[in-house]
Amino acid sequence: MNDTVGVLLIIGCLLLAAWSLLLVVLGRPLDNPLFYGLSVLEAALLVQVVAGIVMLAGSSRDVDGAAFVGYLLTAVLILPLAVVWAVAEKSRWGTGVLVAGCLTVAVMVVRMQQIWAGAGA
Repeated sequence: MNDTVGVLLIIGCLLLAAWSLLLVVLGRPLDNPLFYGLSVLEAALLVQVVAGIVMLAGSSRDVDGAAFVGYLLTAVLILPLAVVWAVAEKSRWGTGVLVAGCLTVAVMVVRMQQIWAGAGA
């Protein structure tokens, strides 16, 4: 797993979580610019899935492959589910779900980096 890509994903998640939190404080629902940002983050996560699986297949590292792939796939699913929830829930709490989703994905990327490094796998 590429550490630079992981750090960029984490930063993107944290920035989008902060933006979502601002919308929660303002009492506003999901807006188009935030949706576009989440879409870019989701595309980057999809690239990470493909790259992670390819790197795992070509690696001789002692990595817990099932856990690593599980984290990769789950991280890709969280944001679309959070967006659907945020669109369905028109109150500020729909946007609150985006805060939780972005923070969860950031933590999952950190955990993927730990698994890849062999720490606590």
